[in-house]
Amino acid sequence: MNHYDFTAQLADIYRSGVLYGENGRKPIIGITANYGEQNAKLAEGYYKQVALAGATPVIIPPLADDADIMATLDRIDGLLLSGGADINPLFMGEEPLPALGGINAERDLPELLITRLAFNRQMPILGICRGMQTLAAALGGKVTQDIATESHAKAIKHSQDADRHVTTHSVNVLADSTLYNIYKEQSVLYVNSFHHQAVNDPGRRLRVTANAADGIIEAVESNELKPVMAVQWHPECMGEEGAPLFQWLVKQAKAYRTAQQVHDRTLTLDTHCDTPMLFPKGIDFTMRDERILVDLPKMTEGRLDATIMVAYIPQSDEAQQQLLPMMNAAHFSPFDYANAIFDRIENIVASNPRLAIARTPEELWQNKLAGRKSIMLGIENGLALEGKVLCVDHFAQRGVVYITLCHNGDNDLCDSAKGTQTHGGLSPLGEQVIRQMNRLGVMVDLSHAAESSFYNALEVSQTPIVCSHSSCRALCDHPRNLTDEQMRALAKKGGVCQITLYPGFLRLNETATILDAMEHLEHAISVMGIDHVGLGTDFDGDGGVRGLADASELTLFTRQLLARRFSDEDIQKIWGGNFLRVMSQVQQWKPAPEPEMPLPRHKKATPLTL
Repeated sequence: MNHYDFTAQLADIYRSGVLYGENGRKPIIGITANYGEQNAKLAEGYYKQVALAGATPVIIPPLADDADIMATLDRIDGLLLSGGADINPLFMGEEPLPALGGINAERDLPELLITRLAFNRQMPILGICRGMQTLAAALGGKVTQDIATESHAKAIKHSQDADRHVTTHSVNVLADSTLYNIYKEQSVLYVNSFHHQAVNDPGRRLRVTANAADGIIEAVESNELKPVMAVQWHPECMGEEGAPLFQWLVKQAKAYRTAQQVHDRTLTLDTHCDTPMLFPKGIDFTMRDERILVDLPKMTEGRLDATIMVAYIPQSDEAQQQLLPMMNAAHFSPFDYANAIFDRIENIVASNPRLAIARTPEELWQNKLAGRKSIMLGIENGLALEGKVLCVDHFAQRGVVYITLCHNGDNDLCDSAKGTQTHGGLSPLGEQVIRQMNRLGVMVDLSHAAESSFYNALEVSQTPIVCSHSSCRALCDHPRNLTDEQMRALAKKGGVCQITLYPGFLRLNETATILDAMEHLEHAISVMGIDHVGLGTDFDGDGGVRGLADASELTLFTRQLLARRFSDEDIQKIWGGNFLRVMSQVQQWKPAPEPEMPLPRHKKATPLTL
């Protein structure tokens, strides 16, 4: 067609359907713009490389308004941090040195904010030159203000006079890094160079993956198995040699978008967290708080729809005494403590319209459709019953969905995996409690239980049982984990095993990562089948591993499932569908009616103040 006749191309666009709907649309890469002469601007290499890699580029102007930043992040699938002027060292707690170049006050704050918020969402990020320095500064690292005056005497030239596409020095690449894999295991790359600042400390969340001959850091990547990396050179100017980095970003953006779509149509449930244990420390659950692993912002960032928060009762007298100063209680009562925890949860929910208590699978879905995060109530350790079967009735009326029969020590209900075999399994009281839980629709949780207690409970319970946070003993020989025989017996009775993120239950004496959690999940599936597994993180109960360190990172779990080619149906089962099936069966089971008896009285939030 004629260069100035666009009607034919317009017809092709309409025929292709790209103007309609979301299906098949390219991932959108947001590119931070430079700013100068009262204009947001961008060198053409950035957006052309993004387009050639198969994504739609959009320019992000430097706006620091909260609503603008969040709306931008809601609409993009990856973030490209472009090059530009020096970063104001005040943002890193440093005073400016004489050699500091021109800073860009209009750009610094908006870019640092969007970088940190994108990182918290696990969004793919690629930083280029200043973008690498921005990434480091946003995540707690440091930047050398001028490498010519702050580096050693053997510094090479990092600000070339040659054309921008010409490569002028080499960088040594760390084996097995993302960069190493992108460039097909090349240990040396030749790059261009236009900078006088550089990252000198990547911080704890990034690791160095390439250096120049003089030691200047030339590339970094996430130290937490996240799709985040940056380079000091300018690949957007290097044509085909620079293209692999943009192809990597677009590939990661596609995976990010797919995971977000999965979360749109999946109810995601974490079946065990201990966050209420930390409420006495003055935690504001509605704010992002680094002292806890589950809060409302982290649930939002990780697309977690619901969590079961437990009232954890320590087993030993010593552990109970340690809680007393936090609880401001003159007399410790496990029953009262559990109720005080639930009072606090209900107060938190009542004060925030984005939260809701849920007691059934139906309520979970209603809350998700209404845009609310759900909290379900659980009890960890049957000590909360204080030896009274009727206390089960009380907690059932409060909405407790499961009771973990014991913790790390035998109690009056059963023997623990870390106990001394007081009863040889379930006690007579434990059998009565299980029968009452069956009658009242409360799930029996056997995480922490001894094998003898586990098998006794399988025989006694007339409804399926759960292990809300346990992993596989075949992969990690710890008594808290389930043997293959236990898992088969659990599945045969219709129950579920929720793989936990407690590091010591995934790998003994070594650092555990998300990959270990996936290995345990896949082993459990091979033993039990896809209908009997799920995830119970044990966040804030010392659960959390590299790659799944808190609730904000749970979309990375979905990305691992997608990478392993689990179907949409299977992902929904793993992410809570199996557990909710058991919950429905337990809640709908109809025993013979029992005569009514008066319940123990609970004085709301007395004598404890949390």
